[in-house]
Amino acid sequence: MRLLTFFTGLFAAIFGAVAASAQSAGQDLAIIGAPVDRATGFQPAVTELMRDILWLDGMLLIIITAISLFVLALIGLIIVRYNRKANPDPASFTHNQPLEFAWTFIPIVILVFIGAFSLPVLFKQQIIPEGEVVIKATGYQWYWGYEYVDEDIAYEGFMIGSDAGNMLTPAVSEELAAAGYSDNEFLLATDTSVVIPTGKTVVVQVTGADVIHAWTIPAFGVKQDAVPGRLAELWFEVDEGAEGIYFGQCSELCGLSHAYMPITVKAVSQADYAAWLDAVKAAGEYVEPPVTVASAE
Repeated sequence: MRLLTFFTGLFAAIFGAVAASAQSAGQDLAIIGAPVDRATGFQPAVTELMRDILWLDGMLLIIITAISLFVLALIGLIIVRYNRKANPDPASFTHNQPLEFAWTFIPIVILVFIGAFSLPVLFKQQIIPEGEVVIKATGYQWYWGYEYVDEDIAYEGFMIGSDAGNMLTPAVSEELAAAGYSDNEFLLATDTSVVIPTGKTVVVQVTGADVIHAWTIPAFGVKQDAVPGRLAELWFEVDEGAEGIYFGQCSELCGLSHAYMPITVKAVSQADYAAWLDAVKAAGEYVEPPVTVASAE
């Protein structure tokens, strides 16, 4: 009986350790929002704001393509029909009221049409809802400081490799690998991340401590200047099921190391976010969220 109890307890201990390990590992996070070398176009849209921007961009592309083709056709017509050989005696009139009305009225109609669709997209970005998660991002030369306003959590994020002269050295490669990244994420990955839950409204308060910076995540469709002495806001909500890693950059020229001021956001499930909050509060400092980078080698 004692032997049975011993093996039962041993099995429970081993199973519990494995389960705890699996729980600590959490989910795998794919790198979704990252620049692609020699590629064109936008990063994948994971917020409603970014999908609105993509739709507006597509509509504007159709309009400007049609205008460009129309102007090109007019130029071709003039070249063929009104060259010196085909039209040796040009007309001498100086006014054409119907034509002048058309080239004034039609552009106005086009601009009003564009504004009718673009202004609601802009207003949606600028009307800040009440945030379920509120983060204050402060730009410094040349790193970001983060404060979770309602959670009494604050830390800073430096580019991995910033302490090595912004050079990809073997030591920096090891640091990237330890964080779950490859050398491809050099200049993008930071030693800490902005951790957010998916499916929740996130409000980011943006300011600068020294000069003007800008907090930008392309896949979220957000960009806001960080101006010293002013507190601006942006908001987004990452789609549920879009858990992943998203990179951004300071997008306002801010000095010598402007190019080495990246942003890393890890969007996780609500359960992993709650576990991360508990871990940070218990440790009293930043800890990595209970997730792993899916692209880790």
